[in-house]
Amino acid sequence: MFDNVKEILEEYKKLWAYGYAEALMAWDTETYMPEADASTRGEVFSVFNELEKQVYLKISEKLDKIDEEKLSDEEKGIVRVLRRSIKYYTKVPIEVIKEFTKTTNESVVIWRNAKAKSDFNLFSPYLEKILDLSRKIADYLGYEKQPYDALLDLYEEGFTTGDGDRIFNTLLPEVSGILKKVQEAQYFPSSHELENVQYETERMKKVNEFLIKLLNMPSDKFRLDVSAHPFTIRISGSDVRITTRYEGKDFKETMFSVIHESGHAIYELLINPRFEGTPIATGASTGIHESQSRFWENIIGRSIQFIKLVYPTLKENLPFLSKYSDEDIYKYFNTVRPSLIRVDADEVTYNFHIAIRYEIEKRLINEKMTVKEVPSLWNDMMEKYLGITPKNDAEGVLQDIHWSQGSIGYFPTYTLGNIVAGMLYLKIPNLYNLVSQGKFDEIKEILKELICKYGATYPPKTLLRRSFGKEYDPEGLLSYLRDKYINLKGIG
Repeated sequence: MFDNVKEILEEYKKLWAYGYAEALMAWDTETYMPEADASTRGEVFSVFNELEKQVYLKISEKLDKIDEEKLSDEEKGIVRVLRRSIKYYTKVPIEVIKEFTKTTNESVVIWRNAKAKSDFNLFSPYLEKILDLSRKIADYLGYEKQPYDALLDLYEEGFTTGDGDRIFNTLLPEVSGILKKVQEAQYFPSSHELENVQYETERMKKVNEFLIKLLNMPSDKFRLDVSAHPFTIRISGSDVRITTRYEGKDFKETMFSVIHESGHAIYELLINPRFEGTPIATGASTGIHESQSRFWENIIGRSIQFIKLVYPTLKENLPFLSKYSDEDIYKYFNTVRPSLIRVDADEVTYNFHIAIRYEIEKRLINEKMTVKEVPSLWNDMMEKYLGITPKNDAEGVLQDIHWSQGSIGYFPTYTLGNIVAGMLYLKIPNLYNLVSQGKFDEIKEILKELICKYGATYPPKTLLRRSFGKEYDPEGLLSYLRDKYINLKGIG
């Protein structure tokens, strides 16, 4: 490794240590921290952020001396990731960053109140301010064609409006056809009685413990806890933690939270351990990370082969399942219905929800559509894609927290995750033979070689071209949906 890169990594060790402590505190905040300490915890985070900025500025000076032509792929990755982190702090004026942080902190509270009252007008002034600041940030960061591209790039490096338009223009007409055929065939129900059946939390915890063992999550590097909102957090490469929640009914919700978050954790655990303490010891992007959780949750977890593996344990711990066959459970896990709420959406309809948010964000940033137009456009697009219209703002335009947090450009990564999961579906030979035999370590090994071991060494598009010979290709996802929901390959 070149001396200049070694010097940078020595300085970066401070950021790594801060990040380690912040991750541990973030996990504790969501799980065991007494509520009274929330403000103090916030002050500690604020101090860490100031210290981190100072380190980034020191690293920035050293990066100017790097000759990238002589670097290895890993070293180039280290330099690239650091430059991306530094770019935001050096190009965006500190007063804009502070104003954005202040506005979003206030906005989250206003959004919660607006949602509770189902009144978009309470939130709209804050959304206007967030959008104005977001446009300024996009201008400071720079872009080639559209300002929205600069915001998309914050979450998915190199992803542009052109990419998004191509993907959704291909995906949506095909998925509309698939949805229509599913509804006509009526094999997959639009609802299931098990969605309303109560379960005992302690019994469901045993099911989730079994799932963790089935997926062979390493007990010395991994743990499962409970939180209000399921999440995954990497403390280090040898300490990755997930959470789930127990709502007392519709047992698949907590079960698939565990599988979904385990997918994120598997990615983190399979990153090359040599990268620990460097900026490439993380996922390639938000979308690539989401591909791992979606792959495990949907393509594996909702398959009939996986259900056959877990069926005996489900019946043993959930007595109300005694009258249901494994095929009944399969239908329960795979209900298909147009729904108002994104987080409740099934595999077939989910990407319509993302397309609506993508289109609205694009128009707000690129075309400067007014905020007051958002609710009507939202409702029109819900009717166009899903044939349903929200009755109020709470179940429509106010349902997601993302805009109040300033996360403009984040939503498309959910669809990118589904697309890359579909690419994996086509890539892995005999996938369901491996699932039916419980050979999950073999599947992990394939994922490691295709995606996980590289961490953030390569930008997402480069990584996809190396492993799949193409970038974000919707055909894999469409093939998966057709195979499962139209051709019924999953039950044969």
